[in-house]
Amino acid sequence: MTQYLDTPQGRRLAYVQTPGTGTGVVFLGGFKSDMTGTKAQFLEAWAKERGRPFLRFDYSGHGQSSGDFLDGAIGDWFEDALAAITQLTEGKQVLVGSSMGGWISLLCCRAIPERVAALIGIAAAPDFTEDLMLPSFTPEELQSMETTGRIEQPSEYSDEPYVITRRLIEEGRTRLVLRAPLPLPFPVRLLQGSADVDVPPSVALKLFDHAESPDLRLTLVKAADHRFSEPENLALLSRTLDDLQL
Repeated sequence: MTQYLDTPQGRRLAYVQTPGTGTGVVFLGGFKSDMTGTKAQFLEAWAKERGRPFLRFDYSGHGQSSGDFLDGAIGDWFEDALAAITQLTEGKQVLVGSSMGGWISLLCCRAIPERVAALIGIAAAPDFTEDLMLPSFTPEELQSMETTGRIEQPSEYSDEPYVITRRLIEEGRTRLVLRAPLPLPFPVRLLQGSADVDVPPSVALKLFDHAESPDLRLTLVKAADHRFSEPENLALLSRTLDDLQL
């Protein structure tokens, strides 16, 4: 059943929580996605089968949570995640971050490392506003961003275009994680598809090289795309969680 959390910033987050014992798992979704996606529901079923606590939630401006998506930025969604983890869970958690959720997870790891048992990144996209979005803009789009504060780009995941705001880019610049040391003092598993055109394997390799962890592994899956939701991809995610033995 969907419940709601009021954050210190005055936002109202929708979440679904599965009770259990042992180390919990928290799913952090991607840009403009919500907690009803394939990976979130798969992880919920995984947790129920094993009697483990599980939390999925919607960032503000996403899914059933309050706010307008276009008003949000990386820092807002990081604050949402931090509130969800600290107020709704107890003890250490395995953070599973998909795409943008990988960046949000890394920000949480940096803020509350003592609450993180392990990190799993699925096509993790740290610093994507600066490293993937900004370089892709045409001169005309850059001019539009300057004059109107936004641009629109087609999306293969929706009939509606992706609207990218100037605030998303500028605020994201204050949340970058690949420009300074990134200690991750727990196991880290990065799952990446070789056919991912949205967040290419070079991003996973950059994160792999940059992060500091006593147990960091990158699994590159041939022909897997950005969704990483085919049955064999989900089976790998399940094995990855089981193998952590947390």
